[in-house]
Amino acid sequence: MRNSTVDITTAATLLKAAATTGKPIAPLRDRLERTDVETAYAIQEINTKAALEAGRRLVGRKIGLTSVAVQAQLGVDQPDFGMLFADMAVGDGETVPLGRLIQPKVEAEIALVIGRDLTHERHTYADLISATEYALAAIEIVDSRIENWNIRFADTVADNASSGLFVLGGHPRKLGQFDITSCGMEMKRGDDVVSRGNGRACLGNPLNAAIWLADVMVRCGRPLKAGDIVLTGALGPMVAVTGQSRFDVSIEGLGNVSTLFA
Repeated sequence: MRNSTVDITTAATLLKAAATTGKPIAPLRDRLERTDVETAYAIQEINTKAALEAGRRLVGRKIGLTSVAVQAQLGVDQPDFGMLFADMAVGDGETVPLGRLIQPKVEAEIALVIGRDLTHERHTYADLISATEYALAAIEIVDSRIENWNIRFADTVADNASSGLFVLGGHPRKLGQFDITSCGMEMKRGDDVVSRGNGRACLGNPLNAAIWLADVMVRCGRPLKAGDIVLTGALGPMVAVTGQSRFDVSIEGLGNVSTLFA
């Protein structure tokens, strides 16, 4: 029987090397003795600790797998999470060099910026609404260190939930100033509409995803703190980046946000 500790450490090392070299690796699930939730997050945590020790600043979390259809595809019944670091942030309208990423895709999301620590074992809507300073339109630029996006749950969780970069819009709104479930989203690539959706696409309500995250983070020992950014999950289908392109996202009540690849 293989040593699971060695498997986990090796998997983390492979992912870190892929991120550094820009060369994707084969799926991790084939080399792991166990591919359960704990194993996947243990791999992610090794690289999270290494990033913090290297001086990277943790600024928030991303939530993935907020679509029931995608959960079914990967054989799970829950979302996942990854870490957001300050050096992953890209300014609204700034250009992202294509060589910075391996196989990027983009999706439109609602970001929440937390204004008060969330430390309860179980949070309520009231807790989360009171703790949210404001919301922003956002673009998550997802990426995978696994070749050809050939992922299952263990692969994506271990790979920091397939995180890449993120872009925040510049029009902060209080939660009471827009309808977080009914707000429509439209994403264009150039002049073409490539994705549509609304707040309900994210677990029925992005606050459901955020509450799930807040509870899980307390159990993991990394509770959400004042100032943290939460990317709550996709409002519509994600779209692959295929060369030089511009993506513009509009979310009703939250304004616009854009990113360019060149």
